[in-house]
Amino acid sequence: MKIIVLVKQVPDMEKVRFDREKGRIDRSSAGTEINPFDLNALETALQIGEKTNAHITALSMGPPQAEDALRESIARGAHEGILLTDARFGGSDVKATSSILAAAIKKIGEYDLIIAGIQTVDGDTGQVGPETAGHLGIPHISNAEKIVNCSKKSIEVVSSVWESLYLKRSTYPLLITVTKDVNVPRLPSFKNKMTARKAEIIKWSYEDLKNLLNEEKIGAKGSPTKVKRIEVPPVWKREGILYKDSDEKAISDILSLLKDSRIIKEAIE
Repeated sequence: MKIIVLVKQVPDMEKVRFDREKGRIDRSSAGTEINPFDLNALETALQIGEKTNAHITALSMGPPQAEDALRESIARGAHEGILLTDARFGGSDVKATSSILAAAIKKIGEYDLIIAGIQTVDGDTGQVGPETAGHLGIPHISNAEKIVNCSKKSIEVVSSVWESLYLKRSTYPLLITVTKDVNVPRLPSFKNKMTARKAEIIKWSYEDLKNLLNEEKIGAKGSPTKVKRIEVPPVWKREGILYKDSDEKAISDILSLLKDSRIIKEAIE
C-alpha cells in the first residue's frame, strides 16, 4: 500500500506580520513550522501504515527552505519527501496549488491513499485537498475525525459535517482530509532525527512537471482569486469598573448597560 501525505510549511502565525499593500503574509517576518493539521494527517498515515505496512511519501510545495518540513516529516516516520519548488509556482492560489500537487501525484504514479490536513493556518480555505482530488478524478472524504477501520483495500472513517457525524466507507484510490480530533501526533525520536538529517529530499521544478501542467494556469498569473486587502482586527480587551462605595450606582449602571445592549427592554426602577 502507498500513502501520500500533503504537507505545508507555514509561518508562526502568532508572530508573523501581514503585508497589507500586497495582500499577503510576510513569511520572512517569523519562523516556520509544519502546518498543525498536516501533522495530524501524517500521524494518520503512520497509524494506517503500521497496520498495512504502507510506504509513506510526504509531498510539499514551497520555497527551498520548505525542505525542513519534509525532513521533519521523515523524522516523524515518513519514508521519503518530495519538494515542489520553482519561482513559477509562487503566488499560486488554491486552484493553481492543487493543480501542481495533482501533477506531482500523477508523476509519482502509484498510490492508494492521499491524506491532507483539513486546512492550513495561513490560508484557512480548506479547499486544496478536495480540489486536488478533483484534478485527479478520485473521490474524497473531508472532515475525517476518526479512522474506524482500514485495510489494504478499503477504509472507514467518521466524518463531521454540519454538526452531524457520518460513517463513510470507500475503496482506493481516495483522498481524505483530517481534523485535529483524529489523533495526537507523535514526536520524532532522536534516531529518526539523525536519519532525517541525512535523507535525500527529492526536488521537482516546473520542468519536471511541464508535461502535466499548463504554465498559464499556475503561479500568480494563473490564479483566478486575488487578495485585495488584509485587515487585522484590533485586539479587544475586557474592561471592568470597581464600585466600592455605592451599590445603588453599580445597579443603575448595570441596568443601563443591559438596556443599551437590548438584553432587557427597560431598566427597572
